[in-house]
Amino acid sequence: MSNNALYTDLSGYYDLLCADINYQAQSHSVRRLHQLFGNNGNTHLDLACGTGPHVRHFIDFGYSSSGLDINQPMLDRAKLRCPEAHFSLQDMCGFTVGAPVDLITCLLYSIHYSGGIERLQACIASAHAALKAKGVFCFNAVDKNRIDNHSFARHTVEQDGSRFSFGSGWNYCGHGERQSLKVSIEKTTQDLTQRWEDEHAMVAVGFDELKRLLQAARFEVHVLEHDYEKIIPWDGVSGNAVFVCVKV
Repeated sequence: MSNNALYTDLSGYYDLLCADINYQAQSHSVRRLHQLFGNNGNTHLDLACGTGPHVRHFIDFGYSSSGLDINQPMLDRAKLRCPEAHFSLQDMCGFTVGAPVDLITCLLYSIHYSGGIERLQACIASAHAALKAKGVFCFNAVDKNRIDNHSFARHTVEQDGSRFSFGSGWNYCGHGERQSLKVSIEKTTQDLTQRWEDEHAMVAVGFDELKRLLQAARFEVHVLEHDYEKIIPWDGVSGNAVFVCVKV
């Protein structure tokens, strides 16, 4: 049986979808980058925080951490994971904070959920306004010019008597400011299989253009290899990278 029953609320499957992601390694790497490039502060905001795994690690590192997302069910789960954190229902392309913070993160390529260049610029401007002097905005991104439309990552997880198969892949038509993230979920319980497929509209941007947008917003920009074990400059070839942006 195939239907869209899984579509109604992805929050219940989000952690399974991301089960192969090493949140601790990502968070630790960003903390090191903040120590190297930042202002020695300890206030943190995670954009598109989902169910809060990055927030959890930053709290455990000693940060006063908070998160925002546009999906309330995700925030409800984040609050259960991090009861000591503050979470708000906001759009990352037009958010405000009660007081400036030292570090803003937007990981898992979530910066692309901006959808278009104009909204991406608004996200960058909101992040700049929300940071203290020498604060750091850190995120990872994919270069539209290096996307392989045939590449599709997959993994399988067993839970509560069901087998979940997840897949995701980038797609770019070769022109314009829109790309998409294709996502598939298949849940099999005994002889019943449910399938869900969707395509999320994402902003398409090259790294040179992205760097110019950040510099225009008065960020000092460092582009690094997408390697959470090492801190090395981007090689100019790979299709994804970590951006460390210091408010100037």
